[in-house]
Amino acid sequence: MAPNRSSAHNSLNPAESNVDPEREIWSSILQQVQKTATNKLPSNKSILVLGDNDSGKTSLIAKMQGMDATCKGSGLEYQYLMVRDEYRDEQTQCGVWILDGNYTWKSNLLKFALNADNFADTTILLVCSMSKPWDIINSLHHWVEVLESHIKSLNLDPKKLEHFREQNRRRFQDYISPGDEIEGLSAGHRNRTYSYNSGGGDSPTENERDPLPDNVLCNNLGLDIVVAVTKADYMSTLEKEYDYKEEHFDYIQQAVRKFCLEYGATLMYVSAKINKNCDLLYKYLVHRIYGLKFKTPALVVEKDAAFIPSGWDNEKKIAILYENIQSFSPDDNYNDIITVPMNANLTQKEQEIVAEDDQIFLIKLRSQLNQQVSVSSGSTPIRSTNTTPTVVKPRQSTTGSIGGSNQSTPLSGTNTPGGEGVLQSFFNSLLSRKSTSGAQSSPGMVGGSPSIGNSPRTPVSSNTSAAAAASASAAAESLRSRDVHAELDRIIEGNKQQSQLSDVGE
Repeated sequence: MAPNRSSAHNSLNPAESNVDPEREIWSSILQQVQKTATNKLPSNKSILVLGDNDSGKTSLIAKMQGMDATCKGSGLEYQYLMVRDEYRDEQTQCGVWILDGNYTWKSNLLKFALNADNFADTTILLVCSMSKPWDIINSLHHWVEVLESHIKSLNLDPKKLEHFREQNRRRFQDYISPGDEIEGLSAGHRNRTYSYNSGGGDSPTENERDPLPDNVLCNNLGLDIVVAVTKADYMSTLEKEYDYKEEHFDYIQQAVRKFCLEYGATLMYVSAKINKNCDLLYKYLVHRIYGLKFKTPALVVEKDAAFIPSGWDNEKKIAILYENIQSFSPDDNYNDIITVPMNANLTQKEQEIVAEDDQIFLIKLRSQLNQQVSVSSGSTPIRSTNTTPTVVKPRQSTTGSIGGSNQSTPLSGTNTPGGEGVLQSFFNSLLSRKSTSGAQSSPGMVGGSPSIGNSPRTPVSSNTSAAAAASASAAAESLRSRDVHAELDRIIEGNKQQSQLSDVGE
């Protein structure tokens, strides 16, 4: 009888026959950790953003980060997106490389964002702007050519590159529109043929795929590409200012969708200004890169919010847009239909404010201060050798005229030094009053005093009137004499004050 191998084995290894239960618990925990470790979100994924200047690359990434303020960089800019799997309570960071639009002198920087090591973990985001629709197709072709030339410079193993292309082809063909998973109506399932196991099992094994049309994924770069048409809110401005019609926007969309079919890319219209489809783009990128759930189907109803996922589109669906294109043919050259308007504002870029050098700023400030000091010193000099005496304007004198009216005498003589003009005008006024006082009567004066109000006049005799006239004349002469002496005193006092001010100034 043959010996029992298990008993012999246990006898040779007594330590294994008596396994510690605690050790078994720890080993089971380690096995579970190893199994779940493969399900963690990888941290080596990245997105490479390519596009012209002023196409909105930085603003779009900032909006997906949840920020409104943006700070545009230069050269090759690096940022990241926070990715969180709420189902498994895991999170990671997805790197974002943003290449400046002036690629002609920054070509050596692209190797840091896309190289042979991270080729399989990189997603391409091509950005073009609706603010310049006449440059959309040219911009997309330009950056694809840049990407193709860079991939050639990497000198990848042909087998690896073909493997990447096959993965890209499978992603395109295996697309399942949300809602069709249960029904199995996706294009990927229709393009498969299955053969069953010889054992009669129900699990199908993939045998082959139907070949793709000639114009679909004909330029396979081996990379997952997403095309984002930014500034979709500018379409309303194109309608108002440049007379764009619905057929123009349909023509642009069908041209971009044909481009996306050639490269197996996804198309999405976004606007960071009004936050349209920015969150949808973030969720789709996370879905494509990390395999998280995404339940939004294709969107083709709203012209400024179109979403065409990779693998959903085909020529028949694009042909629906042809029905609205009447003024031109969809096969016409893009640059012949979407041209640059005559009144187009091609300088939409805001000028950057550059601070000048500190020394230049201080020199300008010193010159301004010197000008202010010179102006102030010229208007109010601190010391002056030739001082012109200032004539103090006397108060207006009021004399009671014979007719009972008050008359003001102008006393101004600033043009003559010493106040001689004031005296001359004053004495001239006295002479004119004296000459007229003798010829006029004074009905308003009774006993040398003016009448008050409109009291009735008292009739007087000839002797009384003569006495009254003499008394009025004597009162007028006395008043004139007092005014002359007062005016002379004021002039003398003003000259003394002016001379004292001149002495103090010297």
